[in-house]
Amino acid sequence: MALKNTQYDTIMREYYRRQLKDKRLLDERTKEAFAAIPELSEIDGLIASLSVEQAKKLLDGDDTALDDLREQIGALGERRRLLLCQAGFPPNYLDMQYVCPDCRDTGFHDGQKCHCFNQAVIDLLYAQSNLREILKEENFDTFSLSYYPEDMRNPTNGLSARATMENLVVECKEFIRCFDEEPVNFFFCGATGVGKTFLTHCISKELLESAHSVVYFSAFELFDLFSKTTFGKSDDIAELQQMHSYIFDCDLLIIDDLGTELTNSFVSSQLFLCVNERLVRKKSTIISTNLDTDVLKELYTERVFSRIISNYRMRMLIGRDIRIQKKLTGAK
Repeated sequence: MALKNTQYDTIMREYYRRQLKDKRLLDERTKEAFAAIPELSEIDGLIASLSVEQAKKLLDGDDTALDDLREQIGALGERRRLLLCQAGFPPNYLDMQYVCPDCRDTGFHDGQKCHCFNQAVIDLLYAQSNLREILKEENFDTFSLSYYPEDMRNPTNGLSARATMENLVVECKEFIRCFDEEPVNFFFCGATGVGKTFLTHCISKELLESAHSVVYFSAFELFDLFSKTTFGKSDDIAELQQMHSYIFDCDLLIIDDLGTELTNSFVSSQLFLCVNERLVRKKSTIISTNLDTDVLKELYTERVFSRIISNYRMRMLIGRDIRIQKKLTGAK
């Protein structure tokens, strides 16, 4: 994904802080070593004077000056490392120590973003997604089909609860694999505790690990944010509007538990705005709800419901409440 300017600036500020810390720690080590080994200061002074002297020779056309300088500095470097070891210091004690030696804490290596930069992007996206801790527990590695019974069947297609979820997991993994090819939207509905939220967490983790931006909100949190953006105090507006914009621009937006918020005309209009804006921008969205389609149509108007049903893959999850099953068996 393309980072927003504010995200890029946040990451580069961290690299700048690293560089300052690297320099400060080197200064502290140098001060300590020079106090213990006075000859080190003399060696540094000699290296500096040699560099100036050889530079003058180069300007005068002496082509051997650079090779001479390298040889002399190499010898002095060996002497410095020997003195450090004799005094009980590591031989590289006066070298700059980097968090990432590959890019030397710049974020870039050989003209490309360093692997540590890519990891910084992932870490930032995790932090902004509100999902970091929960995804450690809820992901495809911890997902189990054993909670979905074979004897409970979907009346519309005759598939068991387990077969229904098994097919949906395959579809979700394909959605992740082809995520950058075209936008796809899901609408998960079903009773409480059948795994709708867990499944969105599984999807979120995979996309965040591949450096996509995922923003997760419960319906209550999302519409509360929209309300504060519209009616909030002027002091808070700038930050709220930035988040408002991020909701429309992120790679994947998840709206969980639609229908649990206090529904009114404002909420209905904001839901339409959010759904429509992300469709226009070709961004994927996942919505989950415990309510059936007839209730949703009544709560959010025909216009909102029509927009969703025309552009989302409607998927019904069936099964028994997994939270209750886990509680009865003592599983976490």
